Amino acid sequence: MVYVRVKEILKEKKKTKYWFVKKMEGGYQALSHLMDNETSGIHFATLEKLCSVLECEPGDILVLKKRKDKQKNE
Repeated sequence: MVYVRVKEILKEKKKTKYWFVKKMEGGYQALSHLMDNETSGIHFATLEKLCSVLECEPGDILVLKKRKDKQKNE
């Protein structure tokens, strides 16, 4: 599963969710879903804007997390 690290980066940079939404110039609900990893995809333009606002690289924002396999014996 691809995990979006926006919350962690904001915490590292001591920035608020309010600051983030204002800088991203996007809808609060959509950005909130992105921050909570409740989205199924991301546009490259959005990723580019995230990198610009958070002053980081795509690899800092997106990380691959292994899913817990519920059916190990199959």
